[in-house]
Formats: sequence, C-alpha cells, structure tokens
Amino acid sequence: MTGLQTGSGATARRIQLGAQLRRLREARGVTREDAGYSIRASESKISRMELGRVGFKQRDVADLLTLYGVDDEESRSALLGLVGGTNAPSWWHGYGDVVPGWFQTYLNLEDAANLVRSYEVQFVPGLLQTAEYAYAVMRAGSPAASEEEIGRRAAVRMRRQERFLAEGATARLELIVDETALRRPCGGPEVMRAQLARLSELSLRGTISLRVLPLGTVALAADSGAFSVLCFPEPDLADVVYVEQFTTALYLDKPAEVAEYATALERVSAAALSEEETRALLAEILQGT
Repeated sequence: MTGLQTGSGATARRIQLGAQLRRLREARGVTREDAGYSIRASESKISRMELGRVGFKQRDVADLLTLYGVDDEESRSALLGLVGGTNAPSWWHGYGDVVPGWFQTYLNLEDAANLVRSYEVQFVPGLLQTAEYAYAVMRAGSPAASEEEIGRRAAVRMRRQERFLAEGATARLELIVDETALRRPCGGPEVMRAQLARLSELSLRGTISLRVLPLGTVALAADSGAFSVLCFPEPDLADVVYVEQFTTALYLDKPAEVAEYATALERVSAAALSEEETRALLAEILQGT
C-alpha cells in the first residue's frame, strides 16, 4: 500500500465520522458551541471535526456520543472504531504555507472521492494540466508571488493528479471544458502544444471522460461558472458541490442544492461534443498552434 492510498483511507474515515457526528448533533438539537464545551474545545474545532479536516481522539468522540444520546454499545463501538484510522497525516500537510484552509477542505474531499465531475470555463481542468501549464496559470493569477511559492503551489496540483493519473488508478474523472479554455494562450505556444497533446493522450484512458463545450453553445443553467461535483464510494457520504471563488469556496451538500448543480451539469453535458468529437477538435487546435 502506498502512502497516498493510506492517506486517502484516513481522509474518507475522517469525513465519514465527521458527517455522522454532525447528523447526531443536529438530531439531538445540540449547538456546535455546546458540543465544543463538552469536550473542552471551541465551536470552530467542532466545525473542523464535522468537515473531516482534523483527526479525532477517542475521548472526544466518546464524550460527544454521550452528549448526543448514543448509549447503545454496538453503535458506540462502531463509531469509536473509526477513530484509529482518522489520524494519518494528509499528504498536503507539508504544503500548509501555500494551501489556504478553505482549499484544504477540498483536498480532503477530493482525496476521498471515487468520481469527480466538473465543468471548467477559463482553463484546462487542473487535474489534467501539465506542470508548465499549471505554473503559467498560477503565475498569471499571482504576479507578485515568489518563484518558490508558485513552484510549491504547482507541485500541489501535480501531487493531486497522482490518484487519478497513476497506472492502475480507479478513481474516475468526468470533465467538460469550454472550448475557449483550449484556445486561450497560456504560457506560450510550446506550453499550449504540450498541454493539448497531453489532453489528447489522457482522453484515451478508460477512467477519464473529457468532452468540450463548443464555441457558440448556450450552456443552459451553467451561468454560475466552473464547478465540481464530488462523489464518494461510501454510501453514507453525500455528494458535495464545490464552487471556487476568488479567496474562498462554497461547499454544498444539501440534496436540493446538489440536485440543482447535477441538473446543470447534465444540461452542459447534453450540449457538449462526444469524446470522439472532442479528440478530433483537440487535434485540429493542436495542428493550428
């Protein structure tokens, strides 16, 4: 087992346990503030626990279960049994200086997901970017940042790709990208040629579905811009919609909200080129660069 796989398991268990604790707290009508008080912690600590952003201590979980009225020994043992597997450090721990807290939540989710569905408008999807293209995107967005910072941020993006692009990977990507992103110069002709060639290569993989929304298409219900829907193998983990903003992000997991974005994605999908048509368009654009 690789460290990546181990980390992914710990992430999934943190999210699973956190989600279950949140449901128990809400069902009991307990506020985060009161829950934090019961384990000698802050309201924000409870929030981080419920989002799966931190590990858990047996004592804390046991005290919370008591507060939430979980006195059945079998139920307590099952939940406490998850605690031991939640504390492996996440792979991005060493990049804390360049990964803001709001994005660490996404990394937790992405690391546990077995399917990522997304619509990208401005750039090639991050999980399919070459290192040079990623660097150029980040440099354009942060012109005042140091070379070291940009390099470390790009390294995080490359590390994220490993779960999805490594040989034998099972996690699936279903990505739709606006044609304008493929035609927008980024990093110079050589960088764009390499990026387009990489997309052509990756589009042949069985675990990747890459489709283009062609120019002139009215993308109904997609006026929110880029977004992703993350799906998980655990049946008790609900899909999560991720919408990135300039200095923060939205994480939506209420069924009605997720359904709205899923419908928007289906409408974009219906207007997008097929996978074969997408590969033909990539070859055409590549020939013209």
